[in-house]
Amino acid sequence: MEDVYVARQPIFDQAKNIYAYELLFRNGTANYVPDIDGDVATTSLLSNTFFTIGMKALTAGRKTFINFTQNLLEKQVPLLLPKETTVIEILEDVKPGHALIEACQNMASRGYIIALDDFVYSQELEPLIAMADIIKFDFRLTPREEIDTYLKKLSSNPLRLLAEKVETNDEFEAARQMGFELFQGYFFCKPEIIQGREVKGSQVNLMRIMAQVNNDDFSLDELEQLMARDMGISYKLFKYLNSAFFSRASKVSSVKEALVYLGEKEIRRFVSLIAMSRLAAGKPSELIRAACIRGKFCELLGLDAKEPVAASEMFTLGMFSLIDAAIDQPMEKILDDLPLSSPIKLALIHAKGRLAGYIELVRSYEAGRWQPVSRLATALKLNLATLPSLYLKACEWSDLTTKAA
Repeated sequence: MEDVYVARQPIFDQAKNIYAYELLFRNGTANYVPDIDGDVATTSLLSNTFFTIGMKALTAGRKTFINFTQNLLEKQVPLLLPKETTVIEILEDVKPGHALIEACQNMASRGYIIALDDFVYSQELEPLIAMADIIKFDFRLTPREEIDTYLKKLSSNPLRLLAEKVETNDEFEAARQMGFELFQGYFFCKPEIIQGREVKGSQVNLMRIMAQVNNDDFSLDELEQLMARDMGISYKLFKYLNSAFFSRASKVSSVKEALVYLGEKEIRRFVSLIAMSRLAAGKPSELIRAACIRGKFCELLGLDAKEPVAASEMFTLGMFSLIDAAIDQPMEKILDDLPLSSPIKLALIHAKGRLAGYIELVRSYEAGRWQPVSRLATALKLNLATLPSLYLKACEWSDLTTKAA
């Protein structure tokens, strides 16, 4: 079986809660053959995602946007997937002939959600518009005046509007003011920097905790004392370990027991997660989830590399890559006085040094930019074939641990 690269991109509602994920996909060969046949790509996506990788691991049971080619739509392949969670995305290059319209009407009548991707109005699209539930506009490529014109044409249809490629908080606000209900893009990972705002003392303490607990020189005794002093962290930990997930016969009642049961490394990760959750209070929960995925993915990449780097350093690199969005401050200002290694600071502030390539690879993977992924993996001497499984493990770990936070 060919290697399959699958990443997920969140789709938010107006309150910045997760509405769905879109799956971004490429076959391994597509890193070198960008115009790979769409049928092959989507069929491979379905077989690997739904039957090999597992939908739950990637989307946590949420709605899932999937692109379908004209041929697969006419064959009604989406009917193989659950209607409760599947959103059928019709690509902009699909020709709305009789066979396609009839197939889409049948799928819509069976309760499937239909979305039109990269929408540009033309009269021949009217039959698809009539059955669509969601219309997606590329907020970067389509001028806003043009979007306004299209919205007037669509005003008589009961549609939900989705703005994609929303990359800044200003763009999110602009789209919301225009009447968009759903939003896709990495605006939630960008800081909303306000001049004159200072980093609070409580935030500095939490960031120091994150930095210290992932330092190899930080002793087990110090970790135990830190957790014993912080009732909030201890409570979260006990709740996590005593949950139904672990199915323990006896309850964990002390930090020492927790350290023995989970192990020092996982306890350190858990403390980082709790600290990050507090720092990002009031932010979309997906921001914390994304930071966890980056942390775990970086760690796994470091372990998999032919020239391995310290797992603790890699985890910290990934988690701290979103710290600016968590507290709305410039990265340089945040990291200046923190006890982090020079390579981490160099990578996150200046995108230079031996760790910079790893965090750029992670960012490229999560955005589905497969060409840079291939180039960076080769430069870092990583095994391309292992990347999808490492990303999946990071998603699984993040979804499990963030529930406890």
